[in-house]
Amino acid sequence: MHKTEDMLHPHVHEDGTEHIHEHLHEHGHSHSHTQTKAVINRLSRAIGHLESVKRMVESGRDCTEVLVQLAAVRSALNSTAKVILKDHLEHCITDAGTDEAGQIQALNEAIDKFMS
Repeated sequence: MHKTEDMLHPHVHEDGTEHIHEHLHEHGHSHSHTQTKAVINRLSRAIGHLESVKRMVESGRDCTEVLVQLAAVRSALNSTAKVILKDHLEHCITDAGTDEAGQIQALNEAIDKFMS
């Protein structure tokens, strides 16, 4: 049985305007993660850092400085993704039981989307 959750995703248009849209996400297991607090803290820091980069752009800071800071934000997000992936492998895949193949396929799809 699949559970459907509403997920919010940001979307940035070519002109730089942003909006948040909802996306339905289906999955067939409950989430039990040990790293939730650490992930939330990492994401909060990355959000703050990205807001700082936005202010840099708004104030006309040098492009090279902005790019260096964007690289730092991207690195922080990649590190956070690794924590989520490890936690998922340790808890969700191993707890999937009879739907292990489906969970592995879903994980592969998520990795493909993350890496593109």
